Amino acid sequence: MSLIRRYGKVDRGRDGVVAVFVIVVYDFNEKRVAKALKICRKYLHWVQNSVFEGEISQANYVKLKTELSRLIDPEEDSVVFYIFRTKRYSKREEMGLKKGGDENIL
Repeated sequence: MSLIRRYGKVDRGRDGVVAVFVIVVYDFNEKRVAKALKICRKYLHWVQNSVFEGEISQANYVKLKTELSRLIDPEEDSVVFYIFRTKRYSKREEMGLKKGGDENIL
């Protein structure tokens, strides 16, 4: 199902490609966590341990989910995707040590 059909009106990136804002949170076994980190870094910005965020096109969202689904052991690991049509009306607050970059602030 396309992101537009699923989430209604979504933003278009600078290049005109339909994009949504995604937060990914994962908990992988130690054996697979480094691979999960590498996969997520290809598509999103690292925020802190096991948390990534950023705008992503539908094509890249499908690639991200496909790569993670090949890695995950459903008996030991978990991944949560928070999908927003836009980050325009959202606010992010932080407490404590800042670990990630400022590239995409929710």
